[in-house]
Amino acid sequence: MNAIEDHAAALPRRQPGAKSQFLARLAHYRELLVRKWWVLALGACAGLLLEATILHFQRPLYVSVGQMIVNVKLPLPQGAVITEELNNFLGTQASLMHSDIVIDRAFSRSAAAATNAPAAPPALKVSVSPRTSIFLLQSTSPDPRFAQEFLQNAMEEYIHLKRDMRKQASETTVAELTQEVLGLEKDLRRAEEELAEFQSTNSMVWLEEQGNTLGAYLSTLNQRLEALHSEHDLLQTLTLDQNVQRLQTLGSAVPLTADSSAAPEDSLTNSLVNSDSLALDYLKAKQQLLLMKAEQQDLAQYLRPKHPKMIATAEEIARRERLLEIFRQQNLEQLEGRKTAVALQMQNLEKSIQEWNTRIVDISRRSAEYQELKANAQRIQGLYQQLLGTVQTLDANKEVGAETVSIMEPATPAVVDDHQHRSSLLLAAIGCVAASIGLLFLLDRLDDRVNSFSEVEALFEEPVLVQIPREKPASRHGQLKLIEREDSRYPFAEAYRNLRSSLFYMTGPAPRPKLLLLTSSIPNEGKSLTAANLAITLANSGSSVLLVDADLRKGVLHHRFGLPSQPGLSAVLTNTQPWEPLVLPTSYPNLWILPRGAVSRESSELFLAESTRVFLKAASAQYEFVLLDTAPVLAADDATSLAPHVDAVLFVLRAEHTSARVAHAAMDLLHQRHAPVLGIVFNAVRPTSGDYYYKYKDYYASYPAATSA
Repeated sequence: MNAIEDHAAALPRRQPGAKSQFLARLAHYRELLVRKWWVLALGACAGLLLEATILHFQRPLYVSVGQMIVNVKLPLPQGAVITEELNNFLGTQASLMHSDIVIDRAFSRSAAAATNAPAAPPALKVSVSPRTSIFLLQSTSPDPRFAQEFLQNAMEEYIHLKRDMRKQASETTVAELTQEVLGLEKDLRRAEEELAEFQSTNSMVWLEEQGNTLGAYLSTLNQRLEALHSEHDLLQTLTLDQNVQRLQTLGSAVPLTADSSAAPEDSLTNSLVNSDSLALDYLKAKQQLLLMKAEQQDLAQYLRPKHPKMIATAEEIARRERLLEIFRQQNLEQLEGRKTAVALQMQNLEKSIQEWNTRIVDISRRSAEYQELKANAQRIQGLYQQLLGTVQTLDANKEVGAETVSIMEPATPAVVDDHQHRSSLLLAAIGCVAASIGLLFLLDRLDDRVNSFSEVEALFEEPVLVQIPREKPASRHGQLKLIEREDSRYPFAEAYRNLRSSLFYMTGPAPRPKLLLLTSSIPNEGKSLTAANLAITLANSGSSVLLVDADLRKGVLHHRFGLPSQPGLSAVLTNTQPWEPLVLPTSYPNLWILPRGAVSRESSELFLAESTRVFLKAASAQYEFVLLDTAPVLAADDATSLAPHVDAVLFVLRAEHTSARVAHAAMDLLHQRHAPVLGIVFNAVRPTSGDYYYKYKDYYASYPAATSA
């Protein structure tokens, strides 16, 4: 494999995305419907003809129409109104109108009055006019008179059915209301008895006063408990001297003659009065001790320690210290006793508060029970009075049984149902068109011919070099003309310029291919026309080009250029003549052609001979480009024999003509011979295809006549 083939194999392929494939498939189906519109038209005509034939031999149907209006609201006494949800109400009435009981009753009445009644009731259709409570009824039957009679009877039977239902509902309503009144009366008596029984065992006045008194007393106890908590917390933190000082301060504010028989709430004050004397004794002893120590210090300034007066003073100080310690111990015991007393008082108060709380909760519970019994009795009394008034004032025959249904328009004389005929014809046409579309899509799915650029990308690994648009010849049996300098087929000529650019720049750093082979999978794919137009385009760029007709069986390049076919390539390969004199000039500058020569059935053996390699080497040395137009791959072995000797192979694929399976088989043969396939030339693409890119004819038409191809 040469460098060009290596580079072509390494080129990244752009995989078509799901969106692009979907759009391409959608455009393909659209084009299919546009091309095969006559199939849809034929299907519609066949459906109309078939349905018209069936309707012609059928007995005509007659339709009678009537209208009814139904009141949605049902008034009741005392201003109450029962209103059903509109949608549910209308649906319920429509179901009743064509219910079995209404149809059976109407059919029985109509059959009794008719001489030749049908075996089955006519079809009854009920619909509701938008945003109204007006019902449109239609009866369809082969007998026009019977259709009218049946519809009229159906509307009347519906009214009778509604009256029967209302009468039954009225009787049921009165009975149910009476039963409810009796039940409420029993409940009211029971509630009043329970309330009276509760009042007989509980005085509500006493409960209210007791609750207020207990609440006030409980508040006092809570205040005393808070005071004791504060006293206890303070005693826990005070020292002896701080407590003595506090007692002295409080004692000066409390009379020392306080009565010991005071009330319990004055126990804190009495305790302070009793503790004040010990505190005073302690403070007096401490003061005297300090005075004696000061006197001792004064005597020590001029007396000796053994002096009798110093000794006497020391003994007195010792006695005073013992006395002070006694007073200190007494105060400590008094302080601990005070702490214990306060703690006991707190416990007693907490117990009392708990007992009083229990009593208050019991009183609150009985009060709440009384209020609940009273409210229940009042509620039942209110319901009883309201329901009793409703029963007493309700006139069931007048109010509940009021007429809510009426015939707005009686049944009209029956006429032929043209609408049904039109609907049948339309449905038949639509059905046949849908069947035609399904058939087209099925045949399209069974057809594996390649139709669009996206399909080529999805089916083949080789890149698509160019899309050449489909062009029609001037005459029906004529051939397409070769491109010219001032060719008016702008997209057609531009496609070959695009292919030329691909040859120039697609290979990148690899050497530009000089020996090019053009082939296809089967005949009639446009490879010869592609080879000729590509050669013309390359020559117009200033390159010297040799176009070789290598199809030794059916080569037609000489016809396209108006040149003789002999002598040519077959003579060169059989070594009968040198190739240079056989090359013929064309009317295009820089373009020469070597015709096929005499027809040969041994072309494959000739291409395998050494003379072929010698010719290709010499031609490529003299010309910048050598283009070989060969036979199709699956028609002969010529292309696969020549392919290994060229620089690049261009595979021509015709849209809507070549089977993907056949094209794959041809491509596999080329790869088996290690042919350097550069890419695919997608030929004869329909310009209306969804992913065809040369669509802007107005852009080309705005230019003046081209000066070069």
